[in-house]
Amino acid sequence: MSEIVKLNDRSRAILRQIVESYLSTGDPVGSRNLSRVLPLHLSPASIRNVMADLEELGLIYAPHTSAGRLPTQTGLRMFVDGLLETGALTEDERKQIEAQIAASRSTSLDKVLGEAGDMISGLSHCAGVVLAEKQVSRLKQVEFVPLEPTKALAILVSEDGDVENRIINLPPGVSATALIEAANYLNAHIRGLTISEARQRIESELANAKAELDGLTQKVVTAGLAEWSGALDDRQSLIVRGQSNLLKDLTAIEDLERIRQLFDDLESKTELSQILGLAEGGEGVRIFIGSENKLFSMSGSSLIVAPFHNHSRKVVGVLGVIGPTRLNYARIIPMVDYTAKIISRLIS
Repeated sequence: MSEIVKLNDRSRAILRQIVESYLSTGDPVGSRNLSRVLPLHLSPASIRNVMADLEELGLIYAPHTSAGRLPTQTGLRMFVDGLLETGALTEDERKQIEAQIAASRSTSLDKVLGEAGDMISGLSHCAGVVLAEKQVSRLKQVEFVPLEPTKALAILVSEDGDVENRIINLPPGVSATALIEAANYLNAHIRGLTISEARQRIESELANAKAELDGLTQKVVTAGLAEWSGALDDRQSLIVRGQSNLLKDLTAIEDLERIRQLFDDLESKTELSQILGLAEGGEGVRIFIGSENKLFSMSGSSLIVAPFHNHSRKVVGVLGVIGPTRLNYARIIPMVDYTAKIISRLIS
């Protein structure tokens, strides 16, 4: 049972007001100010008693001895899960999201997702992030460039223009002619195939002695296929836009340090991919507040993400917003949710 159920109406109202005040101003709020804005007509003394109970539950705290109260991370989580009333996007906001994404639909998926990242960053005034599976590329051309007697640069070009370079080890005695023959053989058999399809076809031909190649050339082909296993396939594309939005309205040295730490976190794209991958485990919007999100535990940040799907309802990526814990959750949650649904519709 959620802890929010255990709070009475008076405690809920006071916790809601403390959190909403924090999200709006970032400042602590005291019992006297609460007594002026709460509809319950409670005295400051009665409010202080309730605040003491909320503090004992770990939902609020006093940043200074004589100050008002701020929500803890647990209090924020309780507010988001049980007290937050998310608003609906306006018709103009929905049209803006649809128009910006539709305008880029004739380009590559990466550009569509980049546009989505830019747009959601602009609307939320935070950093927009998109993590998506790379579309499985189909092959166009292969080339081998000799580097040393036992090494060559293997160049793989996909039909959509992606280029993958790998250094492969060669058996002793491989000539430049053998490299050309290996490339010609592969180019005659793999065009239009994915890496996995090409590998299956070539390995089958080599196993059945159908490939008219000498022994050294076969070894070049085999080395290239082994080195390219996974190249251009099964990769993720990570897009982060609008980091400069996080520099606005900073009021203290600790805010600057928090943002510096967040920028360092954003540079750690492997860890960010792992965190965003958590959103793929469920439907709808996922919210990670503060240290719930291991990557941002030191930077006081929140992450709001939603998955998007392909035509078979398989999750192929997530998009969302990274910002301070003082996010406008009521506005950003429906924005992230609607944008993810538009992208799902576009790629289905």
